[in-house]
Parts: sequence; structure tokens; C-alpha cells
Amino acid sequence: MAQAATLPKPSSRWTAWGQWLALFTMTVDHLTRYVLPVSWELDWAGSSIGRIAFPLFAAMVAWHGLFNTRNPLRYARRILVIGMVAQLPYMLMPRESDAFILNVCFTLASGLAIGALVRLGWQQYQRQNLPFGWVLAGAAAGVTLWYLLGFWVEYGHNGLLLIPLMMFAMQALRETSGDFYNRLWAGLAAFPALWIAGQMNSSDMAKSFTVGTCIGVLVLAAGAARRIPDLQWTMPRRLWLSWYPGHFALIALWLLISGQLG
Repeated sequence: MAQAATLPKPSSRWTAWGQWLALFTMTVDHLTRYVLPVSWELDWAGSSIGRIAFPLFAAMVAWHGLFNTRNPLRYARRILVIGMVAQLPYMLMPRESDAFILNVCFTLASGLAIGALVRLGWQQYQRQNLPFGWVLAGAAAGVTLWYLLGFWVEYGHNGLLLIPLMMFAMQALRETSGDFYNRLWAGLAAFPALWIAGQMNSSDMAKSFTVGTCIGVLVLAAGAARRIPDLQWTMPRRLWLSWYPGHFALIALWLLISGQLG
């Protein structure tokens, strides 16, 4: 971690592009799933374009939690507030199962909190400010929380793991030097995140889009981020914060008007 402190802050220009792409792919996924007629046979869009959204959101949360905020837990709380606002319209979406599920913002906020706490605990242990026994106790508590929460959030246990593993991989790739063994270590550090991403979907098409999205972001973490140009039309903050609950509310209204609810 000492090496990371001497490195310049990585460019985050790519996240301005990522915001537009994440909202577009998420909206395509939800429109094909909840709004557009089944007879249109647009399932392929949800299994391809729609599979970009979650790993991209997770990657941006991991990136900002790692590089752009001094308080990742406060950042996680802001995501949690959006999730609480979105939960009611999210619950109105038609599903195959009646099981209670918390929306993806809870997954993102919880994953970020777990990743931030693991990173903080490891830093304190390296500085000899935290006994190893406390590290083990914290790890046991984190695993227990992950296991219990995984039954209640969207994308489940794999979704909760993606952000901590992306943070781990991004940090390793960020610290990579020209030494062969450092590059080898960075490549190995990326494997768990890519493996988890591959477990989140059943079809080969969906897996390829999810894993490919993660690979793209990890390449940015390895240094390609500095080559991304500025985006002229940055997303308004209010639009970014309101789109997730707002688009669910509009979909729920449409389903109610069209008689598909109730």
C-alpha cells in the first residue's frame, strides 16, 4: 500500500462515458424485461446489451471507492439512499418469484462497504495498528454478513463479491511496474473478479458481455484510463441520482395503466 501512496491519482474521465453507457444498457435491459411485448422476441438485448449494466455500475463504484473518495462508507450510504427510494417501484416489477429482493443499489452499497472495510483492516494490520486476532474476527464477521445478505439482494452472493474483488484487482493493476513478477501478480489478482463475473449469468452470450465489461475496466485501471478523452456532454448530477428510481416509477406507472399490474 505504501507504493500506491506515491502514485499519481488515476484519470477518471472514463466514468463520464461510463455513466451514459450504464444508464442506457440498464434501461434497455428493463424495457425488454418489463415493458416490451414478448412477441417482439428481444430477449437477446437483455442477454447482451443488458449484461453490461451491472458490472459497469460495480466497476464505477469500485473505482470511485478506491481512488476518488476519502470516505467510501459515506459514499455507500448515498447509494443506499437511492436504493431505499427505488425499492417500492422496484417491488412492483413483475417477477417469476414472489420472494422479497432488495434492489441493486443495496448490492452496490453493501459490496462497497465490504471492500472498504477489508481494505481498511488490511492497512491497519500492515501498520501494526491492528492485532491479527482482530483481523480474523473481522474476516469472520464479513463472511457471515456476505452469506446472510446474499440471499436478499439482487445478483446475490456473486454480486456482493464483485466490487471488493474489482477493488483488489484495480489496486494491483494500478501498482503494476515493468517487473515481470509484478505484472504476473497483477494478472492473477484480476482472475477472481473475472471468474465471479462469469458466474453471474447462465448463457454464454450474457457471460461474455459481463466478463468483457470487467476486462475493459481492468485495462483502464492498468493505465489505459489516461488515454480516454474528456466527454463534452457530462451527465447532470440530478439525472444520475434520479434515473434509477425514476425509471422504475415510470415503468410501474405504464404497467398500471396497461393493466399489467394488479
